[in-house]
Amino acid sequence: MKTPFNDVILPGSGKTTSLPSSIFLTLLFIIFLTACQDHRTPDPVPLSNVTATYSADVAIKWISLELKLVKTTAGFTPPIVARALGYTGLVLYESVVPGMSTYKSLAGQLNGLPALPQPDATKEYNWALAANTAQYALTKSLYPTTSDANKLTMDSLRLSLEASLKAGVASDVVDRSNLFGTAIATAIFEYSKTDGGHEAYKNVFPTDYVLPAGPGLWVSTSAQLIPLLPYWGSNRSFVAANASVNPPAPYPYSTATNSDFYKDALEVYTASKNLTTDQKNIGLFWADGGGSITPPGHHINIAAIVLKKENARLDKAAETCAKVTIAVSDAFVACWRAKYTYNVLRPITYIRSHIDPTWTPLLDTPPFPEYTSGHSSGSGAASQILTDLFGDNYAFTDDTWQGTFTNRSFNSFFDYANEATISRLYGGIHFRNGNEKGIANGKLIGKNINALAFKK
Repeated sequence: MKTPFNDVILPGSGKTTSLPSSIFLTLLFIIFLTACQDHRTPDPVPLSNVTATYSADVAIKWISLELKLVKTTAGFTPPIVARALGYTGLVLYESVVPGMSTYKSLAGQLNGLPALPQPDATKEYNWALAANTAQYALTKSLYPTTSDANKLTMDSLRLSLEASLKAGVASDVVDRSNLFGTAIATAIFEYSKTDGGHEAYKNVFPTDYVLPAGPGLWVSTSAQLIPLLPYWGSNRSFVAANASVNPPAPYPYSTATNSDFYKDALEVYTASKNLTTDQKNIGLFWADGGGSITPPGHHINIAAIVLKKENARLDKAAETCAKVTIAVSDAFVACWRAKYTYNVLRPITYIRSHIDPTWTPLLDTPPFPEYTSGHSSGSGAASQILTDLFGDNYAFTDDTWQGTFTNRSFNSFFDYANEATISRLYGGIHFRNGNEKGIANGKLIGKNINALAFKK
């Protein structure tokens, strides 16, 4: 059988030659692939500097300002602070994640978070400017009742940061970046309105709550008869899985001297009578009571301390702030769910009834049930996140109370969490069981945050 041939015009010569069909078809295929290669759509060239180009300064300064708002804005109790920080951490991340090539938005991953505004891939953005505007816009929305002086401070910070960040940046890039930051803040504020905690600062002691009564149940220890935020545990968590992360039931209530409940109460009483100077200092350092940055604020301040120590870039700050604040917010929802599921009485009530009627703890007892400890829950969540981000044996010094209390140093994030947890026993406001089950539950919540697909 003869091999079929095809006539081919040789390029540049105009002459014709004959080639076997198999070779002819191979040449045609090569020509086709070359044409496709030459005319394919090129990968887009990034027009904007990546998020890592910028320092974490814009994130840290907004954290510092928000903690000032927390201390001076009425109604911002620990759960409400945790929620607000969760949303400002989220808005920071979403405003800069387009400049983080290996990371992706949390839209569609967080509980109920819809698609968010996207930047124009054909235009240039300054992600630090976007972050500045986003944090400003959302913070103003979350703290509308703060003082006029605080509002002026927010305006001043936004303008001062923008002035430094826009130096040498084209005006259209500045405008575009600010518009994107505002769009992200608007979308996330709308999302926040649907979680059950919107404007909760207006009614932290709802009078329609019917307080359960019975042996071992919480009773008021002050003039405030209604407990704080009894419905908070039904709020939407950021991560759907955390809606079912709950501690086990507390010890059965008992006044028998050989019961676990009595032993826990006796431990609190005995410890309070024999506090060392260091134990007393620990109780006071972690009190974070009224007029302070609160326990949730203390946790994000520790994150800021680490970011400054690391001289972190904006991408690392955004990831850290989002993970820590979302975890602590979910931990407080879970903690409050447990508090009002079990309504366990506080140590002062039990001890005065069954051990010593004259006993007074180191710290003032807060107006809500004991089990579990909020500070322990938040500590567990934050320490789990920070350990996963920065390592198991990360030494740091907590200078949150500089000028008030002596700084405290730790060899790991779990060390700080354990100290914050035991501080509640030294303070006389929690039993050991409420502390230990709280920190354990917080760690589980932190692990669920870490399980999110932050990276592509």
